[in-house]
Amino acid sequence: MAGIRIGQGLDVHAFGVGDHVMLGGVRIAHTRGVIAHSDGDVVIHALCDALLGALALGDIGKHFPPSEARWRDADSREFLRAVAAMMRKAGCALGNADVTVVCEQPRVAPHAAAMRVLLAADLGCEMERISIKATTSERLGFTGRGEGIAAQAVVLLVTA
Repeated sequence: MAGIRIGQGLDVHAFGVGDHVMLGGVRIAHTRGVIAHSDGDVVIHALCDALLGALALGDIGKHFPPSEARWRDADSREFLRAVAAMMRKAGCALGNADVTVVCEQPRVAPHAAAMRVLLAADLGCEMERISIKATTSERLGFTGRGEGIAAQAVVLLVTA
């Protein structure tokens, strides 16, 4: 694989019973949790899908299927570390990643730096290569009604 590769990912989870959400590996107190097979970390799931897309290796469900009991309540950072190993095996390194979280609550900005530190550690890169930002959907759609949370990621991979 030579040159550069671009991938994009999207993940969505509905809110359910709970007292926190996991975003970018960070546990954030919230009035609700998410309904998911693993820990439901939309940031990491979107990032994994973007990386797998850039590598043309399918999606997160192909590699970590919810039908397998071993992934029940799994820490999504395990997924990211495994995908990072696939990236290195393919001779690639992260050029940069840009992630946007879409939700009305919880507030993401106070936790963005902590997310960047953890994601950079799992990807084996400098945190300056990772951007985390958030937006609302102006109270429109499922995120605007507070029914769930979404994240979108775009990555650029370069030949290592």
